[in-house]
Amino acid sequence: MRRVPCLLYNILLAVLLLFQACHKETEEDKVKKVLTSVQQAAEEKKIRSVLDHISKSYQDPQGNDYNGIKGLLAFYFFRHQKVAVYMPNVDIVVTGPTAKAVFQAILTGRGTGENARGILPEALGAYNFEVMLTKEDGQWKVTSAKWGRVGEEAGQQQ
Repeated sequence: MRRVPCLLYNILLAVLLLFQACHKETEEDKVKKVLTSVQQAAEEKKIRSVLDHISKSYQDPQGNDYNGIKGLLAFYFFRHQKVAVYMPNVDIVVTGPTAKAVFQAILTGRGTGENARGILPEALGAYNFEVMLTKEDGQWKVTSAKWGRVGEEAGQQQ
């Protein structure tokens, strides 16, 4: 009797592994990987790694270009010893060589110290993001991003 559950378990495991092996990575999956890489690089405060995913032709509605984003990152990373980014849900639409990702992110930053100030974030904000990406040399690159604090972008389209 014990052999039947074990056999069923092995068959189920084989089917699951076969399904995963047959799953082809979609363009949406690739875009999600880019966003996850940017998130991780931001948390590690690696400006160069974030910029690896930003197009040199980057332009956004806030007036930033590639160098402007580089400056924003340097300012935020310098100001906060610890940075955390939480993106619970990301909606991605790929249309040919372009993609759009829409999501909310919770950004926190905190300084140094051994008191409660060193544990609790000094900066905390929930932001709505709309990120545009384009395929450049086979790699997805961020070409533009629009963001605003949740609840403060009344009158702006999302």
